[in-house]
Amino acid sequence: MTSRRAHLSGVWWVRAGLGLTALVLALGLEWLRPPWLDRLDEGTRDVFLRYTASQQQEQRLVVVDISEAALRDTSSWPWPRQRVADLVEILLETYGARAVGLDIVFPEPADPQGDARLASLAQHAPLVLAQIFDYSRRDSPNVQGVLAGGWRPLDEGGGAQAFGYMGNHVGLELASCVGNIGYVPDVDGVLRQIPMQTLFHGKTYPHFARALLACNTNRAPVAWGEKGLWRVPYTRDFSAYTVIAATDILNETAPRALLAGRYVLVGSSALGLGDRVSTPLAPLASGVMVHAASLTGLLDVQAGLRQAPWSGRGWLLAWCVLSFALAVYLMARVVAWKGFFLLLILVFGWLGLAFWGVSRQAEWSLTAPLFGYFFLLLVAVPHEWWQAQLRGRQLLRSFSHYVAQPVLDEIVRLNLQHSLEPRLLDVTVLVADMEGYTRATSSLSLEDAAVLTKDFLGCLTRPVLDWQGTLDKYTGDGLVAFWGAPLPCSDQADQAVSAALAILAEVEALNLRRQLKGWMPVQVRIGIESGRALVGDLGTAFRSTYTAVGDCINFASRLEAAARYLPTQLVIGPVAQHKLMKHTTKSLGEISLRNTSTTIEVFAVQD
Repeated sequence: MTSRRAHLSGVWWVRAGLGLTALVLALGLEWLRPPWLDRLDEGTRDVFLRYTASQQQEQRLVVVDISEAALRDTSSWPWPRQRVADLVEILLETYGARAVGLDIVFPEPADPQGDARLASLAQHAPLVLAQIFDYSRRDSPNVQGVLAGGWRPLDEGGGAQAFGYMGNHVGLELASCVGNIGYVPDVDGVLRQIPMQTLFHGKTYPHFARALLACNTNRAPVAWGEKGLWRVPYTRDFSAYTVIAATDILNETAPRALLAGRYVLVGSSALGLGDRVSTPLAPLASGVMVHAASLTGLLDVQAGLRQAPWSGRGWLLAWCVLSFALAVYLMARVVAWKGFFLLLILVFGWLGLAFWGVSRQAEWSLTAPLFGYFFLLLVAVPHEWWQAQLRGRQLLRSFSHYVAQPVLDEIVRLNLQHSLEPRLLDVTVLVADMEGYTRATSSLSLEDAAVLTKDFLGCLTRPVLDWQGTLDKYTGDGLVAFWGAPLPCSDQADQAVSAALAILAEVEALNLRRQLKGWMPVQVRIGIESGRALVGDLGTAFRSTYTAVGDCINFASRLEAAARYLPTQLVIGPVAQHKLMKHTTKSLGEISLRNTSTTIEVFAVQD
């Protein structure tokens, strides 16, 4: 009896240790917040926001959009200051707007009369001008224009430290209300938090939305967390905001009821102005919509509809202590498979609480407790299962029923392995590469070079996938793809050529966008050839890869390189040309392949 009690006591000590380990794991992740956990949390939050964003119309503010159409109907950007002043005066006087925020910076003076009108409005009317802070340390800080709107002493809540700025020209330095429109996106490029208050040279500067609220009411709620950053609530879908074209305001054709007594944000959705950001609600949204979401959040806080951000760690601590203790206690009294469902119930219980907290600005980790449950699933459930086997022969026999399952799993795995075994197949290979990549990126910043590379690879990848190709690998600034495996493809050469033509069209469209920004165009070279190749899993035990190896891959690569000296961007080999049924080609003559003694006739698509 004593031995049995000692055994039971030891078992319970083990259980207590497992529960404590799960608790330490969950709380450690919550407090340490490693970058990978932050990325997982933010991605989960984004999904939640997209599915819960309200479609109810926002009645307290309006967005006035200087759109592409507005620029076509009036003139190209920048507008004369007279027109900007007209827009503000019409909004305030004719439409009775409560306050106007210009999501535009004027670092240089323009027409004197327009600048004078704008300066007078900024000094005496409920008008908020914009300035941009730079939060990156640079060898030479970005400094342009004149800062305005700084507060002393430091306001409550701390602030985000800035190192440079772009302000308005000196003629606007007496503006009564000025707000910062600068931001720092997360590492994945998504804008989730904004610096509601910025520190620069001993002064604090409010964010644009907060300045707009304070300009009209002389007060604004403190609604941010650590380092002056505030998580934009994104509680409403962007379609919930009333957006009016700037030309409708200038022509005074917009209904007055849409603007009277409302806050007005003036910004631009024109692609040429480059004010686009990635948000949890949309991968590409105009910056003014982020300010609209921020202003909505502040108005909700001011009205008592939403609370300021809070850590939520007290709630998380209490939940973890109670749930892990309950899990350990109950798993000792149920069979192992029921322990799995118990953990599943606790997981869904936490997710319900976690998303409730997210909707109320809780900054806790959504996924940290899940790793505690996962630990219990991996360790505590097997431990209880093993203990259950020791409690009786009947449960041991039940365990024996599971012996065949791993065998079945192994058979399934071997069948899958067999289907991936290397085989000799007829394939058509496409190799694409950017011409002069080093030259194209030598004058670009690291960020711009990365954007160019990603955009270019997107132009190559989308057509390959659209035309049912298999993406073999990326080669820095290019790719290798093939048709004919793993699924057979009777018109593989035509599919490859169709994909190549689509690539050329995508690159042409990319160049049009780059030319609008004053950037040099890029060129693509493509080589296509067919032949026999060894296709399958050619990896190792350390890393598996599904790829193709054969002369046709080498030939396609050399054809791509040969395009540099031929009057075409797309070069087709003789074997692939012979397979074509839908595309008409013309001969380019015979060429010698680089680093070989082989001479072949090559072809281009007939225009």
